[in-house]
Amino acid sequence: MDRLRALLSRSFGLVKQLVGTDHLGNKYYCIPRQEGWAGQSVREKRMVEPAHSEEVEFGIENIPTEWEAWVRGRRKEPPTMEEILANEEYRRVIKMRAQEVEEKERRAQEKGYEEGLVAKSVKTQVKGHASATYYAKDEPSSEPSSTANTFQPGSWTPSESSSKKQ
Repeated sequence: MDRLRALLSRSFGLVKQLVGTDHLGNKYYCIPRQEGWAGQSVREKRMVEPAHSEEVEFGIENIPTEWEAWVRGRRKEPPTMEEILANEEYRRVIKMRAQEVEEKERRAQEKGYEEGLVAKSVKTQVKGHASATYYAKDEPSSEPSSTANTFQPGSWTPSESSSKKQ
């Protein structure tokens, strides 16, 4: 099939031109827009030749983002190596800053747990449903657990000693 494609491209004057190579070794080619057979216009084509042709799974994730944008026609000019390296450094810095923010949030949450401002989630075996008033408890408490707007009938069973007092 490759031989046929090469023969047809030579016969129609379609020659791919090497545009660039990325740091992974992939080569990028362009076939410029030309007048084809019978006066029809052949539009520009962009393609990538993977560095490791024996690799079974070659996907878009194996191409730098800047080159992928060029191949798909989202940018006119091919990227430079300096641009790719600068963008990789920028992505690395953003990832590092995101990790710092996550760590800061985790420390603030731990501080809230220590000060009693935030309730810790129960990591024990959960019995019942999360909407039950005795969620993660073995049984309903004899102490009222809800007040005012959150009170649910049947969620509290008074102890026998409190019912005898009345």
